[in-house]
Amino acid sequence: MPDAPLILTLAFDEATFARFDGLRRRHFPEDLNVIPAHATLFHHLPGDREAAVIETVASLARAEAPPEVAVTGLRFTGRGVAYNLESARLEAFRARLAQAFAAELTAQDRQGWRPHVTVQNKVRPDVARALHADLAAGFEPYRFTAPATLLWRYLGGPWEAIARLNFGENA
Repeated sequence: MPDAPLILTLAFDEATFARFDGLRRRHFPEDLNVIPAHATLFHHLPGDREAAVIETVASLARAEAPPEVAVTGLRFTGRGVAYNLESARLEAFRARLAQAFAAELTAQDRQGWRPHVTVQNKVRPDVARALHADLAAGFEPYRFTAPATLLWRYLGGPWEAIARLNFGENA
């Protein structure tokens, strides 16, 4: 499906990925967990322009040092739980990408961006509330450095990995 939308996510360092993906594998409904833990930068970039998307993202990422990202707390989503992320440098990077793709962004990608990593979704509210309370009780803020972005093709459920676009190669 060469026209299928492209999704851009933030890559995590190895330890951060293991932490988030382990939580996702434990708490996300198994039959719905078809993608790894991720933080979405854009939900729908033009799939019919894959080469141009890669070129644009790679060019902007190369000029940026790998951003430090703070994991600041947990969010109860009603039927799930997510970790909140904050990074002024990552927000600025995403804003530059949004400007580059302005004519092609969907309403979802034009609205305010609240970066997060969902570790549970589509469960009963009482189950989500219990996990939120459990994770919040032992939560301590921490930071990680994001090494890259990841580009995926949306395939109706699972995603196909397209490219890893590293930060800082020309920073």
